[in-house]
Amino acid sequence: MQAEWLRCSPEVASALKDGRPVVALESTIVAHGMPYPDNLATAQAVEAIIREQGAVPATIAVMDGAIRVGLTPNELEQLARAGSQALKLSRRDIAYCVSRRLLGATTVASTMLCAAAAGIRVFVTGGIGGVHRGAAQSMDVSADLMELARTPVAVVCAGAKSILDLPLTLEVLETQGVPVVAIGQAAFPAFYTRDSGLKADFRIDEPAQLAAFLRCHWGLGLPSGVVLANPVPVADEIPAATVETWIAQALREAGEQGIQGKASTPFMLKRLAELSEGRSLATNIALVKHNAVVGARVAVELATRG
Repeated sequence: MQAEWLRCSPEVASALKDGRPVVALESTIVAHGMPYPDNLATAQAVEAIIREQGAVPATIAVMDGAIRVGLTPNELEQLARAGSQALKLSRRDIAYCVSRRLLGATTVASTMLCAAAAGIRVFVTGGIGGVHRGAAQSMDVSADLMELARTPVAVVCAGAKSILDLPLTLEVLETQGVPVVAIGQAAFPAFYTRDSGLKADFRIDEPAQLAAFLRCHWGLGLPSGVVLANPVPVADEIPAATVETWIAQALREAGEQGIQGKASTPFMLKRLAELSEGRSLATNIALVKHNAVVGARVAVELATRG
C-alpha cells in the first residue's frame, strides 16, 4: 500500500518501528455500532485499557484522503459525532472513500486489511460478521469471513454477532481454513451470550499460549487470520432465550422495512438496544472492554517474544 494513502500516527509509527505492541481498533463500532456519546466514551475507554495493559491503541478510519492508523482525541470525537454520516467501509469501499476524501468508518474486514498493511497483527473488536440468517435466499454473507481467510491478523472478539446464522458462519470459517480459538472455555461464544451451543475448533486460555499459537500459525506459512473468541464476562451476559426474542422481532421489522445488506447490522444493533431498554448496549460495551484487555495482553506477548 502506498505511503500517501496509509498514514500512521506518530505514536503508532514509533511503536511499530521499535517493535512495541500495537492493537488495531475498528471505527464502525464508533460510527455505526453505538449512539453518541456512548460511542465516544467507549472508544476512549478501550484505548485507555489497551494502554494500561502496555500496548499502543491504533483506531483505524479514513479521513482527509488517507487511511489513518491511530487517531487523535479530536479526530476520534469527530468520528463519534458523525455517526451514520460516516461511510461504512468494507474492503470494496476503501478506494472510493479515500479518492473522494470522505469520512469513513472501517468494518472488521477493512480494519484487518489496513492493520496488516501497517504491520499490526492483533485487532480488537466486539463481534465478527458472518452468514446472515436467511442467506440461502439473500446470499448475505459478511466480507469479514473472506478477509479472515486471506489476511494474517488475529481478531479478538466475543464470537460472532448473535443476529447471525452461527452454525453456517463456523462452517464457512472451517472451509476457508480459519482457526477459531475459544478463550477460557470450549464453547464458541455468541456475542451477548457466552455459549452459542457450538464448539470452537480449539481452546487456549493464556495470552502467552495464544501468542505462541499465532507465531506458529503464521510461521508455518499459513496466510489466514485467526479468530480469538473471548466470551462476554459472566456478570454482563444476557440469556440466549431473551436475546432470541429480541432478535426475532428485530428481524421481522427489518424484513417489513426492506432493510438488507450493509444496513442490516446497524439496524439490528440499534433495534436490540431499544427492545432491551439499553441492556444489549451495556453488554456490548462490557464485552468490547473485556476484549481489549485480552487483545492487549496477546499483543504484548507477541512483541516480547518476537
